[in-house]
Amino acid sequence: MCSSFAASKEGKMKFMSRRVIVGALVIAVTCLPGVAPVGGQTAPEEKPQMADEVFKNVQVLRGLTVDEFMGTMGFIAASLSMNCIDCHSVEAASDVTKYAVDTPVKQTARKMILMVKSINAANFGGKQTVTCYSCHRSGNAPKAIPSLAEQYGTPPPEDPNEVEIVGEPRSGAPSADQVFDKYIQALGGAQQLAKLTSFVAKGTYEGFDTGDEKAPVEVYAKAPDQLTAIVRIPQGDSIRTYDGRTGWMTSTGTLLPLPVLVLARGNLEGARLDAELCFPAQIKRTLTEWRTGFPPTFIDDNEVDVVQGTSVAKTPVKLYFDKKSGLLVRLVRYTNTAIGTNPTQIDYSDYRDVAGVKMPFHYTVTWTDGRSTTELSSVQPNLPIDASKFAKPAAARKAGTP
Repeated sequence: MCSSFAASKEGKMKFMSRRVIVGALVIAVTCLPGVAPVGGQTAPEEKPQMADEVFKNVQVLRGLTVDEFMGTMGFIAASLSMNCIDCHSVEAASDVTKYAVDTPVKQTARKMILMVKSINAANFGGKQTVTCYSCHRSGNAPKAIPSLAEQYGTPPPEDPNEVEIVGEPRSGAPSADQVFDKYIQALGGAQQLAKLTSFVAKGTYEGFDTGDEKAPVEVYAKAPDQLTAIVRIPQGDSIRTYDGRTGWMTSTGTLLPLPVLVLARGNLEGARLDAELCFPAQIKRTLTEWRTGFPPTFIDDNEVDVVQGTSVAKTPVKLYFDKKSGLLVRLVRYTNTAIGTNPTQIDYSDYRDVAGVKMPFHYTVTWTDGRSTTELSSVQPNLPIDASKFAKPAAARKAGTP
C-alpha cells in the first residue's frame, strides 16, 4: 500500500527548529499492491517553479527547480550533519526573508561547491564522483588524521542499502521474475490483485510537517498511477498528490515561500513510482533493467532478496523482499541533485488482509531531510474516488508562514 510522506530528521542531524527545516519535498506516499495509463484527457503539464525566481541571492545553484534546489540543501545538510541555521542567519528561524542574507559559512559553501565541480570536471569527465559526503562523512569538517579507534574497533554493521554486485552476479540467486512471482503470491495472488482498482485508507501520520506529533491522514489511490495523501494539521491540510502525470505538494507546516510546489524530474519520477507500486500486479513494468544476484543481505537479521531496477530518470531503485515470506520490506530510490545523489528509504511492515490482498499498515519513510511514519487503521478497497481528489491541491496557508 502506501508509504506516506516525509518528516523531521532524527538521529545525527541537528534540527534546531523543526519549522525552519523545509523537509517534506519528496512525495513519499509509496505504495505496494496493477494496470495501464489513466484514461481520458489530462491537463497540460505544469511548469515547475525555478529556484532563482523564488529565492533571493542564489549565486551558484542557478537553473534548478525549487524541489531540486531544496533537495540539494538536504544533501548538504546530510553530508555535514548540519541544519539550515548552521549556514543561514539565525534570524531566518522566524523570518523567511533572512535566508537570503550572506554569512561566512554560506560563502564557504559556495566555494566548496565550485571546488567539487572543478575536481569532477578535471578528473572524472564531469561525473559526480566526488561530493560533499566523500570527505565530510556527516561531519562539519573533513578528518585529516586516521582514527585508531575506527581502525581497530568493532566495524559498524553493513548498510543493506549499499549492497552492490561486484564482478559477476551471485550464482544460485533467484531471478527478478521469480522474486516478483513469489511477492505477488504472498500478497494474495495475481487474480486477487487484479480486482484491486482503488482504495481509501485512514490512520495517523507523524513527521516534519506535524512537529513529530501524530495527525490524521487520508490516502486515496486509484489504478494505475494516481495517489493523494492528506494530513490534517492545525495550520491546514498538508497534501501530496500525483495525478498520473503531474505531482504537487503543499508547503503547509513549513516556511517554504510557495504554498504549492510542482514536482520535477527525479522527484516527479519518485512520485510516479510511488503511485504505481500501490498496485503491485504491475510491478514488473514499473522499472527496467532488472538485476539480481547481490551478495547475501540482511535487514533486522532477516535475509532478503534484493532486486534492482532502473527508473526513467536512469537512477537505481532497490527492492528488498523477505526471503521467507516473499513480502516487500524495503524500497530505496535515488534522486539526483546538483551536487550529489539523495537516497529515500521506505520500510514496510504489519501486513494485513484487505479483501484478499495483503497490505502494509505501517511504513516509515527516511530521506536526507527527515523521517515520517504512517500507521493505518483502516483500508477500504475498490471505492469510487472523485477525480477532484487527484487535482492540484489548493493552498492552505500564506506563502512563507508556518
